[in-house]
Amino acid sequence: MNTKMLKKAALCVALGACLGALAPTVMAQSATGAIAGRANAGDQITITNTATGLTRTVTASRDGNYRLGQLPVGDYRLQLQRDGRSEGEPLSVNVALGGTTTVNLGGGGEAITLDSIQVVGSRIVNRVDVYSTETVTTVSREELARMPVAQDMGSVALLAPGVVGGNSSFGGISFGGSSVAENSVFINGLNVTDFYRRQSFSSAPFAFFQEFQVKTGGYSVEFGRSTGGVINAVTRSGSNEFKSGVEFTFEPNAWRSKADDHQFDRVDGDGTAASAVYKASHDTSSFMKANVWASGPLVKDRLFFFGMYEQRQGTYGNTNNAGTEWSRAKSDNGFWGAKLDWNITDDHRLELLAFSDEGSTDNSTSLYDFDTRAIGDLKGTSVDDGGGKNGSLTYIGQFGDNFTAKAMYGVNRSRALSASPADALCSQVLIDASYNSVYTAMGQPAVSCHPSTSTSVVDHHDERKVGRLDFEWVLGDHLLRFGLDREEMTTDRTTRYPGSTGMRYSVFAATPGAELDNGALVPGGVDAIVMGRRRIDGGVFETTANAYYLEDVWSVTPNLVLNLGVRVDGFDNKTASGASFIKMDKLVSPRLGFSWDMKGDGSTKLSGNLGRYYLPVTNIINYNFAGGLIDERTFYALDGWRAATNPVTGSGYMEPVLGAQIGPVDDSYNLPVDDLRQSVSRDLDAVYQDEAILGFQQMINQAWSWGVNATYRRMPNAMDDIRINHTPCGPVGYSLWPIANPGEKVTIWGNEDIGCDTEGWITIDTSKAGYIKGGSGEVVGYFKPKRTYKALEFQIDRAWDDKWAFNASYLWSKSEGNHEGPVNSDTNYGDTGMVQHWDHPANNQDYGPLFNDHRHQIKLRGSYKLNEMWSFGGTFTALSGGPITALGVAWPDDSTGAASFVTEGSGGGSFWHCVKNCDGTWDQREFEYAGRGWGGRMPWTYNLGANVTWTLPVDGVDLKARLSVYNLLNEQEVINQRARYEKGPGVTRGLYGTGTRWQSPRYAQLVVTWNF
Repeated sequence: MNTKMLKKAALCVALGACLGALAPTVMAQSATGAIAGRANAGDQITITNTATGLTRTVTASRDGNYRLGQLPVGDYRLQLQRDGRSEGEPLSVNVALGGTTTVNLGGGGEAITLDSIQVVGSRIVNRVDVYSTETVTTVSREELARMPVAQDMGSVALLAPGVVGGNSSFGGISFGGSSVAENSVFINGLNVTDFYRRQSFSSAPFAFFQEFQVKTGGYSVEFGRSTGGVINAVTRSGSNEFKSGVEFTFEPNAWRSKADDHQFDRVDGDGTAASAVYKASHDTSSFMKANVWASGPLVKDRLFFFGMYEQRQGTYGNTNNAGTEWSRAKSDNGFWGAKLDWNITDDHRLELLAFSDEGSTDNSTSLYDFDTRAIGDLKGTSVDDGGGKNGSLTYIGQFGDNFTAKAMYGVNRSRALSASPADALCSQVLIDASYNSVYTAMGQPAVSCHPSTSTSVVDHHDERKVGRLDFEWVLGDHLLRFGLDREEMTTDRTTRYPGSTGMRYSVFAATPGAELDNGALVPGGVDAIVMGRRRIDGGVFETTANAYYLEDVWSVTPNLVLNLGVRVDGFDNKTASGASFIKMDKLVSPRLGFSWDMKGDGSTKLSGNLGRYYLPVTNIINYNFAGGLIDERTFYALDGWRAATNPVTGSGYMEPVLGAQIGPVDDSYNLPVDDLRQSVSRDLDAVYQDEAILGFQQMINQAWSWGVNATYRRMPNAMDDIRINHTPCGPVGYSLWPIANPGEKVTIWGNEDIGCDTEGWITIDTSKAGYIKGGSGEVVGYFKPKRTYKALEFQIDRAWDDKWAFNASYLWSKSEGNHEGPVNSDTNYGDTGMVQHWDHPANNQDYGPLFNDHRHQIKLRGSYKLNEMWSFGGTFTALSGGPITALGVAWPDDSTGAASFVTEGSGGGSFWHCVKNCDGTWDQREFEYAGRGWGGRMPWTYNLGANVTWTLPVDGVDLKARLSVYNLLNEQEVINQRARYEKGPGVTRGLYGTGTRWQSPRYAQLVVTWNF
C-alpha cells in the first residue's frame, strides 16, 4: 500500500479527538461533536456526512486554524480546496459524541502526524486526546455488543472507573464518592433525570442508542446541577439508505441460579430473642422483549427518520422474607421512539426526538407454604404505573464560518401510581424483628388484608419543561462558548397510608418500664405494643432552575490549551400556591482546565481541571415542606390477635387487637404549611462541591496507551431538615425541623409559639447552639458537615483492531466525612434532603469512612474475535467492602435519644455505646466512642461476566446470536449489613452486623439480532 493510500485509509473513521492546534468543544449536554485542526491560511475545508449528504464548508483563518461545530455524530468525508481546486484525496473522518475530531492537513491536503495515531485497517484511533480536560468514558453500541453488559444505562456507567453501585435498598449508582442522588442523565441533550428524588431517570432500550458518555469529572460550564456524575447518551438517526432490523432478548428463569436463603437467630443484650429470615431461593424471574426498527430517507439528503417499537414481557415471583407470602408481578408493555432529522439547508437543520417509556405492572399477593411451595389464598392485587412521554425539538444553525447557534425545547414526563382494591378497606401491619419469636410461634399467619406491607397509596406525576440556547463563536485562537437554559419542574403528588384509619401499624416486643419515642413508659404487664403511624401529604409544586454560562477555550500555543469558564445558576422552589419558599440565585461556578501536549507530537499529555458544581433542591422538599406533612405516631398496648376475613378476597387472616393507648400522640414530626418562616432558614445556602483533577496519559505504541489521574473532591456544606429545640428565646418545648445548613447560622421567625416574647427574626449559630440536651439542659450545636473524596486511578487500554481489545483500571479511593450527601445509606433512608443526618447532634459527630467508601476497585473488560463466525467478550469487577458502622442510641449527658428505642429504622443513631450504668438515669451512664467503620469492613465482592457471539458467515446477511452470562461464578456475597448496634442504652441488638442484601445470583441472556 502506498503512502497516499495509507493516509487516506487512516482517516476513514477517527475515534475520539485526534491531534490539532485548535481546542475542542467539551459538550456536556450535547448530542453533537465537531471537527477542527490546522491547514494553510485561506484553505477551504468541506465536510460531507456520508449517511445524510449534509455538507459544510469553512475557511482556515490567517493563522491556519479551522473548525466546524455542532455536527451530528457519524462519519464524514473531508476535502481540502485551495484556490478553487481540490487538493489530495478525500479523507474519512468520524465525529464522536461530545468531542472534537482534529485533523491537521498538509500542503497537499493529506493528513499529517500519522505517527501518533493507531492505524486499524481503514481507520485511525487516537490513543491520547491532547485537548480533553474531562474525565470521561465513551462507549459505542458496537463496543457494547462485544461485551456482557446488562441492557440499562446504569450498567454502562459501571464500566467507568470510580463508579460503583449505591445502597441496594434504594438502588442507584455512586460517582466519585457521591451519593446516588447527585447524578444527571441526558438523552440527545434532554435532561431526563428524576427531579423529585434524583435517584432514577427515564429510560429507553439499548437498541435505541448510538453512543454513551460516562462523565466522572471535569465538566464544562454548560453543564451543572450535579455533584456526582453524568450519563450522556445519543440516539440513532436515519440516513439516505433504508435500513431495518429486529432484535429478540430472552432471559428465562431456567437460566437463573437460585438465590441463597439466610436466617439469623440472635439474642439482644436484654436476653430477648431476635431473628431475621431472608428467604429468596424460590424467587423467579422470566423476561423477554422484541423490538423492530426502521430508518431511511423521507426526502433524500434532507429529511430522515428512525423509528423503533419494543414489546417487553416480564413475569416475576418472590416470597416475602419470612416465606409466608407469594408475590407475583406481570408486565406487558411497549416502548416506542422516533427521531426525525431535517437538513433545511446545509447550514440549518432541525432534530425531533420523541419516545415513551410508559408501563404498568400487575401485582398479586397470596399466602404461601414455603416447604411445599403451595400458593394459598389470594390476599389482594394492585397495579403500579410508571414512565411517561418525552420529546425535544432542536434547531442548529451555522452563520458564516465562525458562528453556530443551537436552540432546544423539550419535555420530560414521568409518573408513579400505585392502587389496590384494598386501599380503602385494609390497613397495613408490619411485624418487627423483636416480635419474630412470638410471630413464629403463631405460625406466621397473614396479619393484614392489604396485599402490601410497605406501599403507600400514591398518585404522582412529574413534568419537566426545558429551554436551552447555546452559541459558539470562533475568534482566532479563541473559541467563545456561551448560552443559557431554563427548566420548569412540576410535581403533582398525593400520598397516604391505606386503610380506614389512614394508619400503618407495626408490632413490637416491649419491656415494661421502657421509654417510648413519645416519652411515655411501657406499662407493667405489657410485653408487646403496636405503633400506629399516620402520614398524609400532597399538592402541586413547581421548581424553576435557570443558568447562563460563558467559556473561552483558548489555544495559548499549538501545544497548550486553556478552558476558562464561569457558570451562574439560580434555583427557585415554590409552594403549592406558587410562592417562592427556597430561592437561591447568583450561584457562581468558576471552571478552569488545561491540557498540555508535552512532546508536541500527541503522544503524551498532562491535563488538569478545577471547578465548582452546585446541587439543586429536589421537589420532595417542596412536597414535604411547602404542602404540609402530617406524620404522627400513636402507641397502643397489644391485646392479642383475632381472626378476621379479607373483604376483598374472602380469605382469613389474623389482625392485631389494639389495647389502651400509651401516652400522647407523637406529632413532633408534623410540618405545618401555614407559615414557612419557621420551616426554611432565611440564610439558606446552596449545596456545592469543589473538584480538582490532575491527569497524565501516554502512548505505549500505536495500539496501547496508559494513564493515571488523581481526583480530589470536597463538599463543605449540606442542606437538610435539622432538629431545633432551643433558640435565643430559650427552650422551644418541642422540635422544629427547618430546612437549613447544619453547622451554619440559621435564621427563622420567632414568636410566642416557640417561647419568644416578641415576634421577629432570630438567628441560631447551629455550630454552637440549637439543641438542648434532655436532663442536663446543656445547649450544644451541630458538627459542621464535611465530605471529601480522594482517588488515584491507573488505566491501560488496548484499542479494538477488528481482532481484540482490552481495558484495565485500578482505582484507590477514600471517601470520608460526617455525611454521605442528601441520602443516608447507613440507615437505608432515601428521602433526598430529608434524612436523619441532622435529627440529633450525635448523628454526625464522627468524621470517617462513608458508606460508599470502597478503597480498591479493579475493572477489566475485553473482547476477542476468533474468526468471522465466533467472538468472545468478558468483564470483571473486584470491589473492596465498605465500612461497617455501629450506631448507638444515646450519648453523654442527654436523656433524649439519638435514635429510636423502639424501631430499628427511625433516627440517625450516635457514635457512642453505653458500657456502664446503662439502666440508670442519663447522668449515671458511661459511654465509649465508636466512630465510623468501628465494625470493620464488609467483604470484597467479585463479578465476572462472559459472552459468546455467533455470526452467520454469509455475505449480505447480518444475523447474530449473543449468549451472555452475568455473575458467572454465582457470587452471592453480602453487600449491605445492619448498622444498628443498640436498641436501648447498653442493650445491644443481636442482629447487628447481619446481612440485609446480597449480590444477585447468576443469570443468562440470549440476544438474537437480524439487520436487513
